[in-house]
Amino acid sequence: GGLTIVREAVQRLPRYSTVYLGDNARAPYGSRTQAEIFQFTLEGVEFLFAQGSELVIVACNTSSSSALRRIQQEILPKKYPTKRVLGVITPTIENLKSFTETESVGILATAATVDSGAYIREAQKYWPNITIAQQACPLLVPLIEQGAASEKIEQAAKEYLDELLRNSPKVDAILLGCTHYALIEESIRKLVPVGIRVISQGTIVAEQLADYLRRHPEMVRRLDQRGEHKFYTTGDQHEVERLARIFYGKDIFVQHVAL
Repeated sequence: GGLTIVREAVQRLPRYSTVYLGDNARAPYGSRTQAEIFQFTLEGVEFLFAQGSELVIVACNTSSSSALRRIQQEILPKKYPTKRVLGVITPTIENLKSFTETESVGILATAATVDSGAYIREAQKYWPNITIAQQACPLLVPLIEQGAASEKIEQAAKEYLDELLRNSPKVDAILLGCTHYALIEESIRKLVPVGIRVISQGTIVAEQLADYLRRHPEMVRRLDQRGEHKFYTTGDQHEVERLARIFYGKDIFVQHVAL
C-alpha cells in the first residue's frame, strides 16, 4: 500500500531520491498486536536510516496510528536526533475540514487503526466539531494483496460501506484510511450514494510533504536530489514486482532484505 504514497510523492517531488521498504513477509499489520506493530515499524524505520534516509514517511495508517508517536518521542531524540519520521494520519486530518459540509466523516480502515483511536484523537485536536465514524474492514487488505476478483472485493467493500452508512447516516465524506484502499478507490466511488465524497490519501500526503520541505530548508539540504529510487521487500521480490505494477504503476526492480 505504501507504494501508492511513493507514486504520488515521486510525481510531486521528482528530483528527490527515495528508498522504499515493504514488510510484505509480516503484512498485513492490521491484525497484529500493538507491540508487534511498534517493533516491526521500528525495524523498518531503522533499516531505512541505515540506507541513508534522513526523512522517513511511515506510509501505512496502521503503523502511523500504533507506532509513530513512540518512535518520534522515545527513539529519535536518543538515537537519531537529526532524522525525522512522519506519518500519514496527521496530514490527512489537517485537510479533513475541506471535505465535509455535514461535519460527519466516515473512515474505512484496518481493525488496528480503528482500535488505536488515532483518527478520532487527531480530529479532536484540529476539528473538534467533526464527528468521525470508523469502520474496520479486515478482509480488504488480504483480498487486494491476493489479487482477488474485483467482484469479491466489491462485495466485501459494499458490506462495510452499508454498515458504516447505516450506523452514521449523516456522513458526507468517506476517507480511505488504509493506503491499500487507493487501489479500489473507483470501486468504492461507484458503491457510495451520490453526494458522498471519497478521499484517498496519496495526493494529500505528497502535498503535505512538499509543504514540510518548504518549511524545513535545513532538511532539504541533507536530502539526496539525484532522483534515484530503490525498492526493498522482506517478502517475495517477484510477487512485489507484480504488485508494484498495480500499486506503483510501472515495472520496478525489487531487492529482498531480512529484518
